[in-house]
Amino acid sequence: MGSQVTLPLWAVVFVTGLAGLAVIDRILMPGVRWALRRRANRAIDELNTRLRLHIQPFKLTKRQVLIDRLVFDPEVLHAADEYAREAGVPREVAMEKVKRYAREIVPSFSAYAYFRVGTRIARSISQMLYRVRIGYRNDDALARVDPASSVIFVINHRSNMDYVLVTYVAATSSALSYAVGEWAQVWGLRGLIRSMGAYFISRDSREGLYRKVLARYVHMATAAGVTQAIFPEGGLSRDGRLRPPKFGLLSYMVSGFDPLGPRDVVFVPVAVNYDRVLEDRMLTSAANTEPGKKPVFGFNARVFASHIFRHIGMAMRGEWHRFGYTCVSFGEPVSLRRHVAEAGIDFRLLAPEPRHAEIEKLGNRLMQAVGRVVPALPVSLVATAILEAGDTPLSLLDIKQRVSGLIGELEARGAYVHIPRADRDYAIAVGLRMLTLRHLVLEDDGSYHANPAELILLKYYANAIAHLFESAAEPAA
Repeated sequence: MGSQVTLPLWAVVFVTGLAGLAVIDRILMPGVRWALRRRANRAIDELNTRLRLHIQPFKLTKRQVLIDRLVFDPEVLHAADEYAREAGVPREVAMEKVKRYAREIVPSFSAYAYFRVGTRIARSISQMLYRVRIGYRNDDALARVDPASSVIFVINHRSNMDYVLVTYVAATSSALSYAVGEWAQVWGLRGLIRSMGAYFISRDSREGLYRKVLARYVHMATAAGVTQAIFPEGGLSRDGRLRPPKFGLLSYMVSGFDPLGPRDVVFVPVAVNYDRVLEDRMLTSAANTEPGKKPVFGFNARVFASHIFRHIGMAMRGEWHRFGYTCVSFGEPVSLRRHVAEAGIDFRLLAPEPRHAEIEKLGNRLMQAVGRVVPALPVSLVATAILEAGDTPLSLLDIKQRVSGLIGELEARGAYVHIPRADRDYAIAVGLRMLTLRHLVLEDDGSYHANPAELILLKYYANAIAHLFESAAEPAA
């Protein structure tokens, strides 16, 4: 009864360590987690007092909970059963695919990552590269939007910089949830983007099971009031013009909409324009691609590094300038509840073909609303004037007269024209300088004319506002 048990020192240390870990896990960690959660909730509540569109509880739900809700959604389960039957595989195999798709799609939002890291990085990059300006704000219209609504920002897609710019500009309104492609599925970047609330989609996936999982997630987020941002064009414009919209994400958002439900869906048109698009040469190279052949946009590390070092060298010599102006405008919000009431439809009750036709009408309406508020910037205006002259050289006075005429026409149509410092001569000088520095426009003894070797790129910038002249535009605000 009084015998002793002798243990090796390493065993005592090991058992003591295990006991310490148990104490930390069972006694200390719950208290720490409670304190951190309480602090995070206070931070969210403080943020919501400053944001026009509050961060919804859905966005703050644990990622695993959202994955489980998505995996066991009745429509997803039905789609998994159909896939298993059609593919001739066990149901368990289909469910494993569903779980993998759900893990790929569902984000893991962090308010700290978004507002303390993401928006600060977005602001720094935007202000470093451009002179950022706001065109039409439509504050009164946005203020009238019911805070309980699901707000969707509908944006034209000029550059990959759009994500950064709109995140910065909208930081005082809400945390936006983007759909991003597989380009962001790289180590290091993937976690940051997911913590910013973005969800990944495979744009080339045609599999019905994957599309059902994605559709149900987008529907869940929309029904829960998550503020989202979509690019209906589906890709970057290669010629500068607005592209025809695609309707995939839009259909997921509206197909299950209940006009009598507690939450409206409100689309806010957002238009961006740049004096210089970072990817312009890569995008316009598609114009030389053979018809029917898809352009290949490869990443060349050597070319990318050479550009970076060249700009660093210019900055050290005091020769580097920002890439001109970029401007963001907000159009008149479109209420989905009002839209379906005016059209006399209910998306849930329509057969597939009529539903697709109605979604197409809605998508075209939204893209037209985006087009109406595209800002006219100095480079686009001067490029338009130079191209209209054809082979005729223009003096500086000729350019000023032509651009002034364009500005007058656009303003009469209700379009927004950004005139820096409220000085037309300065705006024209800025646009002309940008084009001559890049050799898109050549100067010869005080006369200016388009560089024949750069006509595609010059048209790219003129095309950004070409649609504003093609039809009578209504005032955007």
